[in-house]
Amino acid sequence: MVQYMQYKYGKKRPAFEVKVLTVLGIDPGYAILGYGVLQTKGGHAPRALDYGVIETTAGEPFPKRLETLYLGVRQLIGLYKPDQVAFEELFFYRNVTTALQVGAGRGVALLAAQQAGLPLYEYTPMQIKLAVCGNGHADKKQIQQMVRLLLGLQTIPKPDDAADALGVAICHANTSGPAVEEYRIR
Repeated sequence: MVQYMQYKYGKKRPAFEVKVLTVLGIDPGYAILGYGVLQTKGGHAPRALDYGVIETTAGEPFPKRLETLYLGVRQLIGLYKPDQVAFEELFFYRNVTTALQVGAGRGVALLAAQQAGLPLYEYTPMQIKLAVCGNGHADKKQIQQMVRLLLGLQTIPKPDDAADALGVAICHANTSGPAVEEYRIR
């Protein structure tokens, strides 16, 4: 929304512009990929537009599961037309096979966003906890409760992957500004 001021000679110039930013947050996975879509307007508290998960079926061939994730992310991008997409960085996994599969799921989500021409950002779990809770060592329950409070939701978003994805989006919305470029995926 832009408000205009009248100047001499009938020219109109913007007095101020309220920036609306729509962010798609993604918590990567291959069985369950969490997503959260939120919108911020010129420094106001963000509001959740949607959140949930894209689930794949156990027992399906792995390439089919990746296709499901890819198409799901493309559908979300088409539906909400986000300005930016934020991802949680992969962290430590004890099981190498699981880490590779989660990495592949993250990869197809990145590909879907890249093909849409969207700016991509990534944050570590500690950065997300710090942005959402003010404590880089917050536990899962604290994060979920803060996500609920910050977005004015009646209940904690379920499943956990959806709450985590909203946390990623909140982190990005709180971080976006001139310094956000350091988090951009290059």
